[in-house]
Amino acid sequence: MAEPGRALRADGQRNRTRVVEVAEAAFATQGLAVPISEIARRAEVSTGTVSRHFPTKAALIEAVLLTVLERLAVEARALVVADDPGHAFFSFFKRLVLEGTANKALFDTLAAAGPDSDLKSAVASAGTDLTAALGHLLVRAQQTGDARPDITVDDLSAILVGALAMQAHTNTDMPSPRLADLAADALRTHP
Repeated sequence: MAEPGRALRADGQRNRTRVVEVAEAAFATQGLAVPISEIARRAEVSTGTVSRHFPTKAALIEAVLLTVLERLAVEARALVVADDPGHAFFSFFKRLVLEGTANKALFDTLAAAGPDSDLKSAVASAGTDLTAALGHLLVRAQQTGDARPDITVDDLSAILVGALAMQAHTNTDMPSPRLADLAADALRTHP
């Protein structure tokens, strides 16, 4: 791991980024039980390289969660200025449902972490950014009459949690576009 205040060399940053990308894909398809050695093999780095960047598996899981949440927050913020607020909101909300079901192991880990856990506090800022951007998308869709005016961001969170729970009871590991459509339809002024 780089010393505090000291930037990683370019090759170190590439390796770190590659490990996080590979871990995200592995966790999404195989769950969190994927061994670090397998992630290192797929990333084409040594296990020592993985450990240098992520001294524990929890640190790697945290980095993957942060990456996913930050990516989604950036995407949501970009959509806030879209010409069609209803389409922007509903397409992004459906993406959240699909992302949450595709990366269920990661989101289950986040949900299971206690409120005082290091994992919760580490991703709180990224989650807050995502929630704020989602709230802006919702308000714009409500202003155009596309989304129900009585829906709140807390309602969206509850629906997302429910959609993830419903996915756990299906007979497939693949995210269901139908489930995302049903969840989005519950938010429409005129489904």
